[in-house]
Amino acid sequence: MASYDNVATPEGGENIVRTALNAFGRVDILVNNAGILRDKGFLKMEPENWQAVLAVHLNGAYHVTRSAFQAMRDNGYGRIVMTTSAAGLYGNFGQTNYSSAKLALVGFMNTLRLEGQKYNIKVNTIAPVAASRLTEDIMPPDMFEKLKPDYVAGIVIYLCSEDCQESGLSSTPPPVTTAGRRS
Repeated sequence: MASYDNVATPEGGENIVRTALNAFGRVDILVNNAGILRDKGFLKMEPENWQAVLAVHLNGAYHVTRSAFQAMRDNGYGRIVMTTSAAGLYGNFGQTNYSSAKLALVGFMNTLRLEGQKYNIKVNTIAPVAASRLTEDIMPPDMFEKLKPDYVAGIVIYLCSEDCQESGLSSTPPPVTTAGRRS
């Protein structure tokens, strides 16, 4: 079921969850993976670019998770996966906005896992290095081909399953440096 609402607004987050509830009657799984990039060195980064990235990555995760968390709490079950980045964990030149938002998701997960514990809501974070529209301009073509999102799907499926009893885990690969940039 597709929703074309904007994660960066409270109404958008509510509408996304409402769309799922209307279609399926419940929400058991949420994968926060919305993202944008606005790369510039720190002193050249305009406040609009700072805010735009935080609005999608951090506030977007908050808006959608808030509505989904309520539905999950009411059902006594839920699985939430945040998507962070090696840039958030290690930094990346020209991405103070992105890196800040991505590391904030780890803190968000750490608190939500505590609040969701008594409702059987498990919250984890992945930090994949995967080929995507966000990375195709910064990865060499041969590396891009070797880092298909399919290789990340298995861990996400597990973290979203009933078998997953872990909560508060961060799946973190070592940083990959390409052409002077960490991805």
